Amino acid sequence: MTVLAAEEAIGTGGDTQLILAAILGIAVVVLLITWLKVHPFLALILGSAVLGVVGGLAVSDTITSFTAGVGATVGSVGILIALGAMIGGMLAESGGADRVVTAFVDRVSVGRLPWAMAGVAALIGIPLFFEVGVVLLVPIVLLVARRTQLPVLAVGIPALAGLSVLHGLVPPHPGPLVAIDALGADLGRTLLFGLIAAVPCVIIAGPVFGSWISRRIDLPVPAHVGGGPAGISGDDGPTRPGTDLGDPGEREHRATATATATEVEGRPTRKPGLGATVLTVLLPVLLMLLRAIGEVVLDEGNALRSALDIAGTPIVALLAGVILSMFTLGTAVGFGRQRISDILGGSLPGIAGILLIVAAGGGFKQVLVDAGVGDLVGEAAEDLNLNALVLGWLVAVGIRLATGSATVATITAAGIVAPLAAGLDGNSVALLALAIGAGSLFFSHVNDAGFWLVKEYFGMTVGQTIKSWSVMETLISVVGLLAVLALSVVV
Repeated sequence: MTVLAAEEAIGTGGDTQLILAAILGIAVVVLLITWLKVHPFLALILGSAVLGVVGGLAVSDTITSFTAGVGATVGSVGILIALGAMIGGMLAESGGADRVVTAFVDRVSVGRLPWAMAGVAALIGIPLFFEVGVVLLVPIVLLVARRTQLPVLAVGIPALAGLSVLHGLVPPHPGPLVAIDALGADLGRTLLFGLIAAVPCVIIAGPVFGSWISRRIDLPVPAHVGGGPAGISGDDGPTRPGTDLGDPGEREHRATATATATEVEGRPTRKPGLGATVLTVLLPVLLMLLRAIGEVVLDEGNALRSALDIAGTPIVALLAGVILSMFTLGTAVGFGRQRISDILGGSLPGIAGILLIVAAGGGFKQVLVDAGVGDLVGEAAEDLNLNALVLGWLVAVGIRLATGSATVATITAAGIVAPLAAGLDGNSVALLALAIGAGSLFFSHVNDAGFWLVKEYFGMTVGQTIKSWSVMETLISVVGLLAVLALSVVV
């Protein structure tokens, strides 16, 4: 055997070991979550251990790699998630979300209501976790359907689409933030592209699909209008009796939603102003977008660009939103200082689960990178001449179908394809983050918490939920990928 042949044999053996390590690591995570019902936080830790050891890392190196990934992720992503949750808590408790929805719904004709619901859901979905938005919006959707005699799904699907698209494609939601962090993408640029891609996703999966599916599923308005899911007391929150709703991190979101939707003490004495509410929701987004625009049109060293760089830094932009909400959604509606403090503090325990999942996902991603799996995937993609955006989407789709968790799908997919980002320009890296986010929404089914939440709130059968909600999610995912590919041609 020649030296060259020996080196090739060693390389092949190393590649095989890394492939086996990646498969086993991901399989451990999937089986623990779906079969043994282990919390994703623990599943990701154990999957990281298997990945590192099988991949050839020493135990001590695996631990070091994992903890480094956890620390980096919490430091960059965890703070942003917490600040976003605080804005969402103020929006929910003050009645700001209801104020925005009512103002828009009351001003449009019956024929345009589906479009209005999609737009409003997308707007208030910027700072709110998906399940929180569902709890706030669905009672209004059902009341609107009863009042206007519109089919429930004609109004409900657009609202769900608006919430879901923002959840998967637009920061400060956990999924997009994790992808941005793992790939080293620019947040402002990703936000701008995400908002552009969100438009066709919301339109096609919302009003267009909602109109089509509502003519094929005759769904009466559930008798529990204004309350909780069908057959469940409104005070119990959106939980299907006797059913494990999948991702425990998602259940943490529902705990937050229940708390904000059912608390009766300390209600606002005045309604928040519509303009002030919209400004509060959009302020972090506007600041980050202005920073991204400044980087394109202003020269380095320009005083205005320097100011925008600071103001548009994600942590600064979200902190500004929190501070503004304390006035526009706090003192302006009659809340005292203690009540505002309680709301801000009360928004944090409910996101503990998702923060732990995101942190462990960061550790899993780092083990993938340090073991060399990511480089192997990058080389394979080059050999196959497979578009990086399509590869990221496909990986996220596979993990989403297996685990039911959009967050786990985003975390794992971003870790696997992260090395590809090194050879891409800034715009392409941002689009890769969005492609992964779109893939993480593909075909929600019975292993996803959101599936059961929607099923129970709208009083549908499993079959009806698959035909409506699951297809809607798939449309968002596919249209999102197409929008990202289209953007890649022009930017």
